[in-house]
Amino acid sequence: MLRTHNCGELDSASVGEEVTLAGWVNRRRDHGGLIFLDLRDRSGIVQVTFDPDKNEAIYSLAEELRSEWVVKIEGTVSSRPEGTNNPNISSGEIEIHAQKLEVLNKSLNPPFYINEESDVDESLRLEYRYLDLRRDRMYSNILLRHNVVKFIRDFLDDQNFLEIETPILIKSTPEGARDYLVPSRVYPGHFFALPQSPQQLKQLLMIGGIEKYFQIARCFRDEDLRADRQPEFTQLDLEISFVEEADIFELVEELFTNLVSEITPELKLAGPFPILTYEESMDRFGSDKPDLRFSMELTDITDTNGLSQMDVFRSVIDENGIIKAIVAPGGSKFSRRDITELTEVVRSRGAKGLLTVAIEGDAQTSLSDVKMEDIKSPLSKYLTVGLVKDIAAKVDARVGDMLLIVAGERSIVDESLGELRSFLGDKLEMKDPNKLNFAFITEFPLFQWSKEREQWESTHHPFTSPKLEEMHLLDESPGDMKSRAYDCVLNGYEIASGSIRIHERGLQENLLRFIGYSQEEMEDRFGHLLNALSYGAPPHGGIAAGIDRLVAVLAGEPNIREVIPFPKTQTSQDLLTKAPSLVDVQQLQDIGLSINEIVEE
Repeated sequence: MLRTHNCGELDSASVGEEVTLAGWVNRRRDHGGLIFLDLRDRSGIVQVTFDPDKNEAIYSLAEELRSEWVVKIEGTVSSRPEGTNNPNISSGEIEIHAQKLEVLNKSLNPPFYINEESDVDESLRLEYRYLDLRRDRMYSNILLRHNVVKFIRDFLDDQNFLEIETPILIKSTPEGARDYLVPSRVYPGHFFALPQSPQQLKQLLMIGGIEKYFQIARCFRDEDLRADRQPEFTQLDLEISFVEEADIFELVEELFTNLVSEITPELKLAGPFPILTYEESMDRFGSDKPDLRFSMELTDITDTNGLSQMDVFRSVIDENGIIKAIVAPGGSKFSRRDITELTEVVRSRGAKGLLTVAIEGDAQTSLSDVKMEDIKSPLSKYLTVGLVKDIAAKVDARVGDMLLIVAGERSIVDESLGELRSFLGDKLEMKDPNKLNFAFITEFPLFQWSKEREQWESTHHPFTSPKLEEMHLLDESPGDMKSRAYDCVLNGYEIASGSIRIHERGLQENLLRFIGYSQEEMEDRFGHLLNALSYGAPPHGGIAAGIDRLVAVLAGEPNIREVIPFPKTQTSQDLLTKAPSLVDVQQLQDIGLSINEIVEE
């Protein structure tokens, strides 16, 4: 080894030791005839001093050092002079008196500061990702990711799961997103696909009698461009035989609870994890991935006496629509600009508008003492004190708050107020960054109507089991059928998704046929799975958790790119290697392909 110690492991107990260190020059300072050097490696930083009176030769060499040069230093560990300790670093009580200095490699001037968390354009950071990874923030995130994955592996091993790698080159069976295709040289005109998930393979493992499987799996989806999505990502994939939903929930809750306690004990974990049906989650929070760190629930006020007398609401009620409200605490102080902003939020989700009702006054004032002059709204002349008080009582509003009301079709009302709720959670700083609120969302709709295909399609994937007691609805009202699918959500994000699977061939064929597959198409695309289901497939289910998102939440990062060593941009480009790129014509010819035309965007 080129060194005897790491920089960050030296402390006052090391005083008097002769050490050899190697790392990067973090910062150099010239003071009073001495040179002070902050030497950095992945363990931390230590201060090195160069004294010309003790060694003029290495002092002269130290004068040449610049940021990010790689050096090797031999010296003696000494206590810092009184009053010069640095409490911000683990080695802050000591320094190294340099006796030898060797430059291992020089560095160009970096395009951004490595030794401080300055605001740097993300494109520049991604282009020079190898430099970005040297920064404390990035290293901490990568270390956290390592610790999370290691904990998961150890936990599942203790639970008698087998870690099994499934193939990366598989058959193309696209469901939802498009597959990334890999042409075969040996079989011209034929293609492998990169897996969107190991879904069918892990089901085959259950049929093979494995019973408990997991994998830290790489997955690939050629999706339309979206913010904070990656074309390749990592998920914890697991599957278990002879289970029901409650068994999966118990395992996942134990895993995440223990993980947080061990890896990020500074975060406050709320427990036990609540279980909400999809309908309940949408009704109360306007989202199937609700952020439960704050309340602000949606309340149905459709039957409030007096609302139906207002023209703006009468037509909604007559057409079987609904009226819902949420409360913005302290919202009576919102400006006109604030209200315009809130209105745009609900309109972005299809709502026609937003009715605001501010209840002005001292927060200590009782609601019963509110007078008409205390109520401010664009529709004040149509409101009565009694109506406002009734609505306020239903939604638990107080003096000083603002009522935010949306009317219309149920799905639009729920989704628009759900979006507004999340927006206000940020605006009013109601989302505690140190708090973790998990929940399970269950009983998602089995089918959704595709306007493009004019056909029912699976809401999750076609291997999800329906609630068998609702099979009679398949011909009568398929949109009302519920699935045995479930999500685990955290702080407004979907962290994991899974389901109990179909394990009988007849039922699987029946549902595939319903969503538009002919018998020939079924055999061509899913024949391997259908055949396997004919040979004593056990009841089974599983879940897949997004490692990138989980680590990002634990790290307090708003974007998953901050916890991925080499991410792609929002446009699926690798700015470091410049992928995707053109390839040599001969490579294409070898696999029987040619490019007719390249359209530059």
